Amino acid sequence: MHPPGAVQHEVLRCRPGVQGPRAWTPDQRRTTSLRYVLRRIRGTPREDAVEDFTVRRAYNATAEFVDANVARGLSEKVAFTDNERTLTYGALQADSCRFARGLAALGLAQESRVALLMLDTVDFPVAFWGAIRAGMVPIPLNTLLAPEQYAYMLDDSRAEALVVSPALVKAVAPIIGKLARLRVAVVTAPYPGRLGTVATHSFAEVLEKGTPEVFTAETISDEVAFWLYSSGSTGMPKGAKHVHSSLMATAKLYGEGVLGFQPDDVVYSAAKLFFAYGLGNAMTFPMAVGAGTILLPDRPTPDAVLDILRRHRPTIFFGVPTLYAALLAHKDIGKGAGSDRLRLCISAGEALPEHIGQRWKEVVGLDILDGIGSTEMLHIFLSNRPGDIRYGTTGKPVPGYDARIVAEDGHELPPGEVGELIIRGPSAAEGYWNQRAKSQRTFVGEWTWTGDKYIRDADGYYQCCGRTDDMFKVSGIWVSPFEVEAALVSHDAVLEAAVIAREDADGLLKPKAFVVLKSGHQADEGLFDALKEHVKARAGPWKYPRWIDVRGELPKTATGKIQRFKLREEDAVGK
Repeated sequence: MHPPGAVQHEVLRCRPGVQGPRAWTPDQRRTTSLRYVLRRIRGTPREDAVEDFTVRRAYNATAEFVDANVARGLSEKVAFTDNERTLTYGALQADSCRFARGLAALGLAQESRVALLMLDTVDFPVAFWGAIRAGMVPIPLNTLLAPEQYAYMLDDSRAEALVVSPALVKAVAPIIGKLARLRVAVVTAPYPGRLGTVATHSFAEVLEKGTPEVFTAETISDEVAFWLYSSGSTGMPKGAKHVHSSLMATAKLYGEGVLGFQPDDVVYSAAKLFFAYGLGNAMTFPMAVGAGTILLPDRPTPDAVLDILRRHRPTIFFGVPTLYAALLAHKDIGKGAGSDRLRLCISAGEALPEHIGQRWKEVVGLDILDGIGSTEMLHIFLSNRPGDIRYGTTGKPVPGYDARIVAEDGHELPPGEVGELIIRGPSAAEGYWNQRAKSQRTFVGEWTWTGDKYIRDADGYYQCCGRTDDMFKVSGIWVSPFEVEAALVSHDAVLEAAVIAREDADGLLKPKAFVVLKSGHQADEGLFDALKEHVKARAGPWKYPRWIDVRGELPKTATGKIQRFKLREEDAVGK
């Protein structure tokens, strides 16, 4: 008997001597998956939304994100638009089936790893969902790295296939011959010759090897569906393994639960699809409701972003703090940032300085919803939300996630005390690939240790203090680099800032700042003195930078996070 209101799950009879979804017949598996998808389509009320994502069941994410939209009658609706092409939901379904069968025809099997080194074009969703449909494991890679970094990730992941955009071939050509396990290369345009000794095919050739009949591989909700490598903001990237159910968990809990995604929304994300933030923003969130996405294969410069906003008039825009600051400094910024339909602006990647949010509201007419997510948790788990915004904070936990601030020994701290943020929720990665010690430190039971220092106020809002390894003490008091950086960029002369700890002549730690100045401002002692006084007034007299280094740019990950560890390394060499 089930208690009133409890979620009931059908028990399927299995083959004798075998238990679980792997033992179900193909008809049983298809029936179970279809019932689950149809329940989503019909909007059957659920008592516990998180339960949908944690119950082990026959499930392939492609059925829900791709096939369900066609079942809803959206076959002719445009899902993705890039600079040159559009892709409807119906074409995505057909081409993902072709691509899945094409990969199999090239000798890849279920659970084979397929690296995606691809620009943001309509080919990306075909490759990503085609691999998942086939039960293979797509691994999107950062498109802005050096050849030796690709060699590390391709070797570490043991990828058997690489799908690569023509413009990125030169980044991997020098290292292809070193990859013993790589057997197949797919270039998304006709490519003369071979990549090293690897069998090389065009994207069109792989599609031609497949057929469009709809199918999904026999997978389960707890099965690894894809990997994402961490951004490398603290060193070499780690491969985080995510399961099939995590994608819809983030789409339902944050995309719909906080942002209120609707079928008529049009999305543009400056964060690229290879990044966890961009993958949700520009693919799974809109696909979960049958909305549309604008893709930009080029760098999201302020000019390019404003052009997208003017021409395509998106309703939802996702950016990062450095981009919002650069857009505010652009001569063409104004109401709606060029889009008369824009209704939501979201920021993540790093904490949003308070003055940028306030200034954006004044100039553009919309608030910025600041949030924090991670590769390990797949997307945002703390966020401000429409109607509940407190600038200078990251908001409150997204419904479906739990947050705690803990001391080094793991005990929970009361409001007002700084500690490490830990998160519990249904989208946590299974662990890191071949990184047992780091997995044990990060994924502790149901809780994920984020490595971020936070403080919670009496009203339940969470405020970022910086990365755990970025924090330092001055005169026995903790200093958050973010707090000093926020004070610096609130000065009219400063566009970007990064702060690290440096030893003074007495061996004591003091803040050192690296700044990028806005156009029209010159670096001189008068400006440096003004910046130091500005920080004293804004952040506290002991937190002002004793040294200020003016740079043309700051080292960042492709997701816009400042790589302070690189600045520490440079500073140590320069002493």
